[in-house]
Amino acid sequence: MPLTLYDRDGWWWFKGRIDRIPGCRYYRQGLGAPSEVPETEARQRLAEFETREIKRHYLGDEKALTFSEAVLLYPASEKEADYLTKIVPEIGDRPVAEITPQEVRNLGALLYPAASTDTWQRHVVTPVRSVINNAHDLGKCPPIRVKAFSKTERLRQDKVRGKQSRVEKVPGSWEWLNSFRAHANPYLKAMALFMFETGCRVTQAISMTTADLDLQNARVWMPEAKGTEAQWVTISMELVVELANLRPRRPRKGPHGASRPKGQRVFGYANRNGVYGAWRTACKDAGIDPIMPHAAGRHGFGTEMLVRQKLDPATVAKAGRWADMSLMLRTYVHAEDPTAKVQEALRAGRERAAGNGLSGTNPVRAAANDHGKRRKS
Repeated sequence: MPLTLYDRDGWWWFKGRIDRIPGCRYYRQGLGAPSEVPETEARQRLAEFETREIKRHYLGDEKALTFSEAVLLYPASEKEADYLTKIVPEIGDRPVAEITPQEVRNLGALLYPAASTDTWQRHVVTPVRSVINNAHDLGKCPPIRVKAFSKTERLRQDKVRGKQSRVEKVPGSWEWLNSFRAHANPYLKAMALFMFETGCRVTQAISMTTADLDLQNARVWMPEAKGTEAQWVTISMELVVELANLRPRRPRKGPHGASRPKGQRVFGYANRNGVYGAWRTACKDAGIDPIMPHAAGRHGFGTEMLVRQKLDPATVAKAGRWADMSLMLRTYVHAEDPTAKVQEALRAGRERAAGNGLSGTNPVRAAANDHGKRRKS
């Protein structure tokens, strides 16, 4: 008996066997579509199911698994789910084993033509690679490796979209922070100081509740982020006083229009979008450059500790919870007035040399003459 489509309690179901599969098992299952879906569309879905089962029988799971099916196996985060909703319509019905690395890279330009290659990497390459390699870990398909976009590709795309990518962030400073806090609301005022003092990420600050505060011991329980474990972080007494006087509040709504979050948050925000809007307003009211939370906080912390206060890198990396010290030095530490500092160093060196009587002489010859005089004596 071939597969037969029928309506059951308002949903399309099917039953029977697939004739092209010898000794095929008997199917009786739902199609995953309500009966409001036209019968022609339901029959098309049934035909697609039958084709996949035939491929699975003759070629094995690796050849039969589609990208849409692989997505269902992947524990995507909320952000990854947003990215995948745009990707699935393009390659959802493609067998995972047939998806090539170049096809994945080309998908970035198709979905985000005006974006940078860094956006293509984050929004397309990384989630697709994660979905396929997760299915591979489950024994469902081969793995995939997708090379990163080159500098040449990045510059070419920047030229196409008429905008430079990877613009160096301007780190926060005490002067900038004080001006910002003078025009921010109490919650944003406290959050800005908290991020600058601890080097935390905006998502960490947003998620904190009153249970994370131990103000009697001047410390907070910092939530995990990007592979860093949750841990106690010491804060200044000035920040302790400010947090003690800050009344926790429950956010008015969740991210992306979701229901109102349960519980009170220390800084009263449900997601970064609410923070960014108020943050820009405070910058505008203060008449200062709009340095956004991550640059003002984490970048500001790294630059303040290493460049301005000249602490050693190991201490700063531990205090700022950087597992990779080279990443901290490469990304979060910014040189300030490098041209002026180099010129000042050259001037000082020139003056020091002139004071030693070496001005206008060949330093190599002068050193040789001095060595000869010592030998004669």
